[in-house]
Amino acid sequence: MAALTQTPTPVPSNTGIPTYHQIPETSYELEWADLATLDLSRFDEPGGKELLAKQLHEAIQKIGFFYIVNFGLSQDAVDRQFSIGKQLFTLPTEEKLKYRADLENGGYNGYKPIGLRYKEIRPGVFDNTEIYNIPKFIPALERAQPGIINQNRPEIESFARHIHDEIVRKLLTLLAIILELPEDSFLKIHRYEETSDCHLRYMKYHHRTDEENQQLGNIWVKGHTDFGSLTLLFRQPVAALQVRTPEGQWKWVKPHHGSITVNLADSLEFLTNGFLKSSIHRVVVPPPDQKDTDRLGVLYFVRPEDNVELRPVTSQVLKRLGFDQVTDNSAVGITAGEWVKARVAKGISKGTVRSDVEEEPIIGGKKAKYYD
Repeated sequence: MAALTQTPTPVPSNTGIPTYHQIPETSYELEWADLATLDLSRFDEPGGKELLAKQLHEAIQKIGFFYIVNFGLSQDAVDRQFSIGKQLFTLPTEEKLKYRADLENGGYNGYKPIGLRYKEIRPGVFDNTEIYNIPKFIPALERAQPGIINQNRPEIESFARHIHDEIVRKLLTLLAIILELPEDSFLKIHRYEETSDCHLRYMKYHHRTDEENQQLGNIWVKGHTDFGSLTLLFRQPVAALQVRTPEGQWKWVKPHHGSITVNLADSLEFLTNGFLKSSIHRVVVPPPDQKDTDRLGVLYFVRPEDNVELRPVTSQVLKRLGFDQVTDNSAVGITAGEWVKARVAKGISKGTVRSDVEEEPIIGGKKAKYYD
């Protein structure tokens, strides 16, 4: 793995937030997934985009997960976001609930509390995650935020905009090259200033007791796909993420130093008629030397603009490979915004025990699948 590029990043504001220190990686040798690594520092080199596109194309033929390195953020800048997230979750519950997301109506921005009673994972065992989602910093998505977010807003906004402008832009360009489309094809439907459900997320998995883990079959979150175009997970040393291979095996994702783990999501599958496959992944109990540790995450979710219809693009690559004929009409006519809101609302539907769900109708006849 290449080292993280030490490029200039905003000077942290003096808000008294403690320095964040990542815990050591597990000492257990797990069955790690063999994932490709893209060095984004090569993007602007002569022939660099084409080389990276070829590498990415080969990687996603096997599994829709890969690593990126040298993405223009220092480790200090990344750790600051972990610090902010950690302090956010220490706020009193009544304070956090002032910013609760409108989950029942498909709203994802703001706070999702731990133990949401709707989210019964197994009979009698409830969701154990806290989430705080920060939308894009545009007027249409302005909302009240806790003091810790407001105090650190310039730093958070700079971090999030760097992800969009310098990381997401490059990845969407590479995907367009793979499909032999104009390089800005996907950029045109992922503009920062337009309304979409892109967001920066702080997420905390609270550790469970051995008894609870046994009740859950050691699975914290069933195998699923993500809602949008791409998901970016900043290095998280608590091993718990697993990916499903095309052969149906579950393999662990190793938290490589200086990397972001990236996976493809639903919208890209819809937009390419299944050529780009939404990656199946799950969260399981960490190995014994980490199982009693809370798992804090910093993620960025990339989603198309709300009004984008999830209809396959016209591409010579899709035509050559036989992906130009729509065989599943259930997503045609659905917009990206409708898909996200419907999946969020379904995710907390009352009376549903998640362990019992293998397939779930979402909207317009389109279903989401879940895997053990």
